[in-house]
Formats: sequence, C-alpha cells, structure tokens
Amino acid sequence: MALKTKKMAKIDTQKYESVILYIAQKLGGEIRGKKKLAKLLYFVDFDYFEKNSHPIIGDTYKALPMGPFPEHMTDIIQELSNEGKINVKTVDERPGYNATEVYKLVSGDLKFNLSMDEIKIIDRVVQKYGHLNGKELEILTHAEAPYVGTKSGEIIAYELAYYRGTDFSISA
Repeated sequence: MALKTKKMAKIDTQKYESVILYIAQKLGGEIRGKKKLAKLLYFVDFDYFEKNSHPIIGDTYKALPMGPFPEHMTDIIQELSNEGKINVKTVDERPGYNATEVYKLVSGDLKFNLSMDEIKIIDRVVQKYGHLNGKELEILTHAEAPYVGTKSGEIIAYELAYYRGTDFSISA
C-alpha cells in the first residue's frame, strides 16, 4: 500500500512501517515520545539522503516550532496499531508536562523491508541519537541546516541535507 503525497509521488508504507519497527526493536522494544520518533525519522531520512541522494522513507517534513515533523507519521503509527504490530499508550511521566506517547512493539516475528545500506544508516542514527529524549533531539534539529534554512511551517527540502556536512566515515 502506498500513500499519495503532494510533494512525493508515493510513500512505501511497508518501508515506513519497517523503519519504525526496526527503530523500536533497536531501542529495547519501545520508542518513548512522538517528538523523539519524529526526530529519529528525520535523521534517518536526511542522513540517507545526504549519503545516497534519496531518502529511505520519503515523507514530507515540515519545519514546526518543535523541529522537523513527518507529515504521515501519525497515519503510519495508527496503521501499525491497527495491524497489532505496536501498542500505543499515553503515560503521564512528570506533573506539569504533556503526557508521553509510548510506542511498544507487540511480540512476534518481525520482518523488515530494509536493505543492508538502509539498516546501516538506521543503526547509526539509533546509536548516535537513540539515547536522547525528544527535547534534546529538538535542540539538535534546530541547529541543522535543513531546519535553519526553512521558514516555520514550510516543507523542508531534502537537498538542504547536503549542507549538513555529516562525516559518515566516523561511527556514531
């Protein structure tokens, strides 16, 4: 199944789901926070684009006040939940703060629709950023050329990834 978008011809939902499930597995079976997931997906797509001139997922990312946000992430999460691949729950972690959405893998045999090159980039992103919370990732993305070079509320051009200067020879 493929989602139609305004900017991209289509998004491969199986690939999108695979990336989210793979990240969750690498993070011990869950991803804590919508903001964290959004930023990890941004790093996966923009790292891969910077290195290979095309993204893995290909979602449209908007420059929102809390950083880049993928347009179709919420729909994909809902689909994963409907398919019984993840459980989504809301947790009040700290008084005075918004509740955290937690995406927990449902046990089962996971198959990922990912190439070895894609897995390498995702592993690098998880190793480099997976231990950070949403706020820390927000701060990092705010310093990135793609976000800085885009007006608030506008779509972030993938080509701005070339201004990041990532050294892929160094492990995270």
